[in-house]
Amino acid sequence: MTQQVKRAFKYRFHPTDEQAAELSRTFGCVRYVYNKALQERTRAWYGEQRRISYVQSSAALTQWKKTEKLAFLAEVSSVPLQQALRHLQTAFGNFAAKRAKYPRYKSRKRSRASAEYTRSAFTWRDGRLTLAKMAEPLDIRWSRHLPEGAVPSTVSVSRDSAGRWFVSLLCEDTIAPAPATDKAVGLDAGITSLVTLSTGEKIANPKHERRDRARLRRAQRELSRKAKGSANREKARRKVARVHARIADRRRDFLHKLSTRLVRENQTVVIEDLAVRNLLKNGRLARAISDASWTQLRSMLEYKCAWYGRELVVIDRWFPSSRLCGSCGTVGAKLPLNVREWTCECGAVHDRDVNAAHNILAAGLAVSACGDAVRPQRESSRTGRSSVKQEPQRATAGLPHL
Repeated sequence: MTQQVKRAFKYRFHPTDEQAAELSRTFGCVRYVYNKALQERTRAWYGEQRRISYVQSSAALTQWKKTEKLAFLAEVSSVPLQQALRHLQTAFGNFAAKRAKYPRYKSRKRSRASAEYTRSAFTWRDGRLTLAKMAEPLDIRWSRHLPEGAVPSTVSVSRDSAGRWFVSLLCEDTIAPAPATDKAVGLDAGITSLVTLSTGEKIANPKHERRDRARLRRAQRELSRKAKGSANREKARRKVARVHARIADRRRDFLHKLSTRLVRENQTVVIEDLAVRNLLKNGRLARAISDASWTQLRSMLEYKCAWYGRELVVIDRWFPSSRLCGSCGTVGAKLPLNVREWTCECGAVHDRDVNAAHNILAAGLAVSACGDAVRPQRESSRTGRSSVKQEPQRATAGLPHL
């Protein structure tokens, strides 16, 4: 059964000098309005114990434009400024629901330069996009086609740190479910191999950041030698940003191809709930873990499984997948990372990653069948013995030994 989804299509474009100047002014005004509204809401709460709503912020924006000091806000389209206030309202909502930290100010150097336009602030005619305050349409590089008959409901324009311009068009799209299959796969994330499948296949880690590390090092060295505030320093900064953008683009492209393949080939995909933020505290492995980008892969699997009618099962992070014997169900002692192969008491010899992928799949199928979570207890501090041995056996009961 097909489903209608909101889908963003991102393209690169090349603005004229006039368009670039207009968009740069808009980016600055959006950042200023966001920061000023955040400052007013923070001052009102901590100084007067008073809340400011979006409606009050919008009314204040109208008054700001009438002052001589802030008259420049009226020179750009009002829609991106209103959208900035809506984004701030969303940020406060996420903070109140404890889904995020307190909203932070947008930095001119570190924050992403962007502006969002709704239907009243752009014209879409014959596949050409013209934004408010502009006389000519954007010169967009159409790398792929929009859905037939699609009309953007929202347009987001951005400029990355490398100086590249992008436009994202939010459109309604019809997604057809993928053909049904009886295959299921478990994924064990790693560094040497990006993921190991329960089929025994190991997907090599491209290590995009390591491949360009020498180029990045040279660019950063050149940047450190430039005088602060000079034009040459800005050129060197752009060069560093282009190297980072190249790494990110290659990584994203690889993960898209991998996640699409896994979703198309399997009806059920099982992964672990990794605490990547905690793993990054390991100073020796943080760089390699960041380069692997497990969180980005999980995000892609989540929305693609939802789109194409697949099931994504996430098992608990404390499940001892690596040291659980897939043959007899015994939980072995803790395994250091340098131990890639181990032998169980029953005589079975296991490849660490393949065995983990087998156990992840078995636990995921059990979770899918019973709708319960696999969360074994930690080891007992009094006895020194593991208390998780029986739990994995129960979770895999009735399943073939993989």
